[in-house]
Amino acid sequence: MSFKSIVRELKEMRDGLGSMSRRSNSTMDSRAGPSRSGARLHWQPLLQHRHQGRWASLPPELLLDVIQRVEASEVSWPARRNVVACASVCRSWREIVKEIVLTPEQCGRITFPISLKQPGPRDSPIQCFIRRERATSTYRLYLGLSPALQEENDKLLLAARRVRRATCTEFVISLSPDDFSRASSTYIGKLRSNFLGTKFTIYDSQPPPDTPVVSSSRSSRRIHSKQVSPRVPAGNYNVATITYELNVLRTRGPRRMQCIMHSIPFSVIQEGGTAPTPTAFINSIDEHFSSLSVSKGKDSIIEFSSTSLTETPTPVRISGEPLILKNKSPRWHEQLQCWCLNFRGRVTVASVKNFQLVAAVDPSHDISPVEQEKVILQFGKIGKDIFTMDYRYPLSAFQAFAICLSSFDTKPACE
Repeated sequence: MSFKSIVRELKEMRDGLGSMSRRSNSTMDSRAGPSRSGARLHWQPLLQHRHQGRWASLPPELLLDVIQRVEASEVSWPARRNVVACASVCRSWREIVKEIVLTPEQCGRITFPISLKQPGPRDSPIQCFIRRERATSTYRLYLGLSPALQEENDKLLLAARRVRRATCTEFVISLSPDDFSRASSTYIGKLRSNFLGTKFTIYDSQPPPDTPVVSSSRSSRRIHSKQVSPRVPAGNYNVATITYELNVLRTRGPRRMQCIMHSIPFSVIQEGGTAPTPTAFINSIDEHFSSLSVSKGKDSIIEFSSTSLTETPTPVRISGEPLILKNKSPRWHEQLQCWCLNFRGRVTVASVKNFQLVAAVDPSHDISPVEQEKVILQFGKIGKDIFTMDYRYPLSAFQAFAICLSSFDTKPACE
């Protein structure tokens, strides 16, 4: 076989438009032992790519119509997994699915893992519930109105594990219920408290989109790619701060809390405002190695700062003032002799952990009274170790889950 024929066959297989001719196969099989085995090893990944190319070669109009029908018919889990399966066929299918599937803010549905870091819908909240497992100190967030009778039918969104340390408590948040390592690709953030449990900080594994990050003054060094571990810990970007008011006089009543969203500007709740919406997860180690070019046997060199390999938090800056959330003040019910909030049937058990968050609006801001009373996040107890969590725009499921996790930590100074 001539060199031009081999190049032509390679191009046809790469584009999924052709296949090897029988004459080429017979020519390759007629070669001697070492060359024959080497040829088979060389062609094996290309044959796999050719098999995938059969799906990629469907007419774009037909493929678009098929995926649109699947996306429109499978609106809830577990049936919506078929939409995710379409995105896993090949690259061309994945690109079309990404164009068709809207964000939770636009369609009110959660489809891909990145949807957990995108703002919720504006009109109606996304309803979830949390299961607490005391034995393992884990908390699992599920999608749905109420816990199902069979747990395997529930759609798991996020999981967190509480880790008590000498000076603080951490809640490590992951996409997997069994892997809470910061070096894992399933790690997406954490929640850390101070010593008294009155102040919590939410750390995101990646910076918010279109948001400048304050650079650190720590030194950096250049190292060879062979010296880099394949698992680099994710970053710590301070995206929110939760503060619980001290109850010095021990007065009766619910906890008072305030959330400063460093990654969400106040303008998002004004008319025409939009919240930051990430479109993909940032895998720093993948980006580092994908940009490497190894040539002539030389080792590639990567430049890492000292902060990229440590747990040093990185502050986030936004243009304008940040959005501040406060808990909605309850009313005292004379007949029941307790503090009450209207949870619209989503909370059935009285607990000091129950709360509703609304935007803290200054009188100088031009915000309608309806927008000021709109509940952005509500959390409450419905049974033993089972709680509901309903969130909406501009919070994401990750941010809402982290805020609710702060309510589980012990706060003797706030009660």
